[in-house]
Amino acid sequence: QVQLVESGGGLVHPGGSLRLSCAASGSIFSIYRWGWYRRAPGKQRELVATISSSGVTNYADSLKGRFTISRDNAKNTVDLQMNSLKPEDTAVYYCNVARMGVGYYWGQGTQVTVSS
Repeated sequence: QVQLVESGGGLVHPGGSLRLSCAASGSIFSIYRWGWYRRAPGKQRELVATISSSGVTNYADSLKGRFTISRDNAKNTVDLQMNSLKPEDTAVYYCNVARMGVGYYWGQGTQVTVSS
């Protein structure tokens, strides 16, 4: 099992920044991809960004240039730096990891609200 705990969500004004962090514990030895997804009110969950164990990143096209995903191997964390936030970025953000031969794990989610 893998346990994921997200932190860093909150309320921010349009144009502001937030940094989300996800800490993994448990059976993390075979994780090959880390990612962030989000679910906005009334919408389906969607990809934000992923980063592989080799450091290859992938972003939703609409978020490129504003969001940056990064990993800290020593701390077993994955962060999401979000800049120039817009009201449409309001969502619950979920951390996700993919474990070889096992499947996917999800965090409990952290709320991000962008509002003036």
